[in-house]
Amino acid sequence: MSDVTTAEFNEEGKYLRKVRSFVLREGRLTKGQAQAMEQQWPIMGLDYTPESIDLVEVFGREADTVLEIGFGMGASLVAMAKASPELNFIGIEVHKPGVGACLAEAAEAGVTNLRVYHHDAIEVLENSIAEGSLACVQLFFPDPWHKTRHHKRRIVQAPFAELIRSKLKVGGVFHLATDWENYSEHMLEVMNAAPGYKNQSATGDVVERPDHRPLTKFEARGHRLGHGVWDLMFERV
Repeated sequence: MSDVTTAEFNEEGKYLRKVRSFVLREGRLTKGQAQAMEQQWPIMGLDYTPESIDLVEVFGREADTVLEIGFGMGASLVAMAKASPELNFIGIEVHKPGVGACLAEAAEAGVTNLRVYHHDAIEVLENSIAEGSLACVQLFFPDPWHKTRHHKRRIVQAPFAELIRSKLKVGGVFHLATDWENYSEHMLEVMNAAPGYKNQSATGDVVERPDHRPLTKFEARGHRLGHGVWDLMFERV
């Protein structure tokens, strides 16, 4: 579970820019995380710049690129990168211990097809990612803001869906997952109304968890307790 971004939206779904649009959450790093930041950041870290990055230059090859928003501690992102060496992966996370943990795990796994940002997701997407350049965008277990009066803070809103669509290539997929049924209904409502997308679900709602999304420890525990998880996959058309 990750605080993806501190972006907030008003009742009309308009993105509210704060004086600082986000807070880099430093947190206390373990010795291992601090060491990984020092040793691995020059290899895998992407420093935020307001210009679009050149993916071929960043990864040293032409390949489909998957971007994950708010990767938490990075375990499932590293597992995906290891399982699919033919793909490029970019992760964005504001919580520094999570970035450190991800870098440490990636180094240990010998993963070379992963790059990470320690920055606000909205700002990276708006400025650093070229239009039509991504094969997939992943948003797994964003903050559900479960109180009704906080629903407007949820990241999945009409302008956000439009921003993601602009970054996906035609045929690219926006993959969302949540363990809050109410949020899954909210996601479905927003995504069904968003122009330029097609729901990949045969039943017009959710999909089975695809094999490429690893089952997290948190999720496995939830399954044992009878909790649900809802996956949605929308393709840019």
